[in-house]
Amino acid sequence: MTTLIPVLGDQLSHALSSLAGQDKKTCVILMAELDEETTYVPHHKSKMAFILSAMRHHAEDLRSAGWTVDYVKLAEPENSGSFTGELARAMERHSASAICVTEAGEWRVKAMLDSWADRFDVPVEVRADDRFLCDHAEFESWAKDRKQLRMEYFYRDMRRKSKLLMDGDAPVGGQWNFDAENRKPAKRDLAMPQPLHFAPDDITQDVIEMVEAKFAINMGQTAKFGFAVTRADALKQQAHFLKHALPSFGDYQDAMLTGEPFLWHSILSPYINTGLLDPLELCRAVEERYQAGKVPINAAEGFIRQVIGWREYVRGIYWHAGPQYVESNALAAERPLPEFYWTGKTDMHCLSQTVDQTIAYSYAHHIQRLMITGNFALLAGINPAEVHIWYLAVYADAYEWVELPNSLGMSQFADGGMLASKPYAASGAYINRMSDYCSSCRYDVKQKTGPKACPFNALYWEFIARNEDRLRKNPRMAMPYKNWDRMAQADKVALRRQAQQFLETLG
Repeated sequence: MTTLIPVLGDQLSHALSSLAGQDKKTCVILMAELDEETTYVPHHKSKMAFILSAMRHHAEDLRSAGWTVDYVKLAEPENSGSFTGELARAMERHSASAICVTEAGEWRVKAMLDSWADRFDVPVEVRADDRFLCDHAEFESWAKDRKQLRMEYFYRDMRRKSKLLMDGDAPVGGQWNFDAENRKPAKRDLAMPQPLHFAPDDITQDVIEMVEAKFAINMGQTAKFGFAVTRADALKQQAHFLKHALPSFGDYQDAMLTGEPFLWHSILSPYINTGLLDPLELCRAVEERYQAGKVPINAAEGFIRQVIGWREYVRGIYWHAGPQYVESNALAAERPLPEFYWTGKTDMHCLSQTVDQTIAYSYAHHIQRLMITGNFALLAGINPAEVHIWYLAVYADAYEWVELPNSLGMSQFADGGMLASKPYAASGAYINRMSDYCSSCRYDVKQKTGPKACPFNALYWEFIARNEDRLRKNPRMAMPYKNWDRMAQADKVALRRQAQQFLETLG
């Protein structure tokens, strides 16, 4: 009696629910590198190298822990290219009599798992993914009968449930959210920590060479590859962040500086989302640093909110909204994604910095994603489905369950306000306030029209005008529309003409 345990590429944890209570002597773990996973979007080379190398290392860790692991590499001639195909081959190889798997993280993978009961004439047990604080039923109970599904109230429930930063029934520090203290621009004379860089070992180097050969035309570089690909190294990066970056993370989490891709950010989301790090374990380590007086409350709370608040919340939204969520386009945005999102070749310095950094590292922090690449796409009316594919393809931490609500809901307001209370639209003034990007740009952030005017300025007002019927009644958009109403008609015409002339250059 052999039980086959499929382990997916985002399930690289020894604490995986499908492994719990199993007899290692009667189980075989199946792991497979697949064409259907490496090609369903044009993934960044470093993203693929990270995930595939982490999978290979995890397989070795499982073997060292006494498990039997059947591992299928991408280049093996018999590889069918699909997980169902590889499961069928493994069933025959091992004469398996049962399948046990941890639930999928995405709708398309769930459909695959759901097909296995009919496809294979053996019992299929699908276990809940208990690496999350909030399960599907709990989120649906929270969301039931609510007119607005706002993260802040969900986050408070997760704080109460986890008891993180709580003083009895009250939040430590007397308030739930210290975000108002987390919006400081950074100065270049501050000493900034750098994340650890993990030189590729032989396994990783083999993966990189395979990716460079097989996916030569994909976006990205692997020359600067430095991701941790084992839990041990991910824990080293976690410890490094807690000691060196977390103390100032809160103050400068929204800041951006030319040539500084990491600042005080943790660079831990790829490891959390693949399973190498445990999110609740990480949050408790952050809390311990606060309790020991080593980090301020705004840093500890701000980081914990991102993990047990925002991360858990977007997962809930993803499953609550259903597979049709990907089709959302409430603002009827249809413009194609500009080519510079893939190349970085644009005179807008903020965008070239963010995209060039993405090409080099498969990484950009949340404000670069939301207020640079996301903000531009929103203002320019880029098709949200194309924006979604880009984010999913280029970032090492991107899986659809976490990326799609962030892209369509938070960034593009394509869900019409299910997730965000207002569009995150901003002119060049915001970018200038939170970064030094504008000082190195050929455009002038203070000009609204003319050949040197920052494109974000006219695009912002074009966005306001274009979406008036959809957004004017939104109470959080009252001020922009009051300002628009005060403008002289000639100024409105000039701004919209400026925006249209720029949009024509996007092709």
